[in-house]
Amino acid sequence: MIERKFVEERLKEFQIQEYISRNLKGIGHSRTKLVRTPLGEKIVIYAARPGLVVGRQGQNIKNLTIALKKKFNLENPQIEISEVERIDLDAHIVAERIANALERFGSQKFKAIGHKAMTDVMNAGALGVEIIIAGKLPSSRAKSWRFYHGYLKKSGEVSFTGVHRSHASAQLKAGTVGIKVSIMPPGISLPDTITVKKAGESAAPVQASAGQAEAAEQKGKEQQEKKEGKKEEKKRKPRRKRKAEEAHEEKGG
Repeated sequence: MIERKFVEERLKEFQIQEYISRNLKGIGHSRTKLVRTPLGEKIVIYAARPGLVVGRQGQNIKNLTIALKKKFNLENPQIEISEVERIDLDAHIVAERIANALERFGSQKFKAIGHKAMTDVMNAGALGVEIIIAGKLPSSRAKSWRFYHGYLKKSGEVSFTGVHRSHASAQLKAGTVGIKVSIMPPGISLPDTITVKKAGESAAPVQASAGQAEAAEQKGKEQQEKKEGKKEEKKRKPRRKRKAEEAHEEKGG
């Protein structure tokens, strides 16, 4: 029963996010976060242009609050609007902007739209970006066009936790065009990143490593001396045998 309750809550949260995303399409909506408080449900909406989300005299927020109460049986939903600081590093906003530009200017300028979005993302300081536009562009046969720049992880834990991904769709005369955006933001810690420390910080480790190197070198010399001693013993054994044989022959004669 407890598992069912958790699943129902997560499903309800997902439905609320999808509903808000559909209603706020085209105004720079990024994501929605649902927080449960003792007073009720707190819904945080991240958007590039909060003024359009709020509306004139807060009318859009009022209508959205009433709709959420009726549709999802929320007791006291409190909607909070938060502005996205760096919109060019938000994958959802970038994908939505590309979709809006394709619907506005048509499929003939999809290359210019893709290159401009890629340049804006890299100028914002991203480590890497990948934009895939798939559909009937520009001919009647469906194709996939890839715009790629920088460094982007495709496998490993960083590709799931550090890379921001989103998708959107544009409705054109030729049909539906899909847009997929992947962005690796700046400041992410990669497992293959090398950091150079200052002289004061690296002095102790260097001394320790030097002592270890001297100990390893001394051990190697001892092993080499042992090997050389064994070789000399092997060489001396035949000579001793010869001397013993010569001495035995002299006694017999």
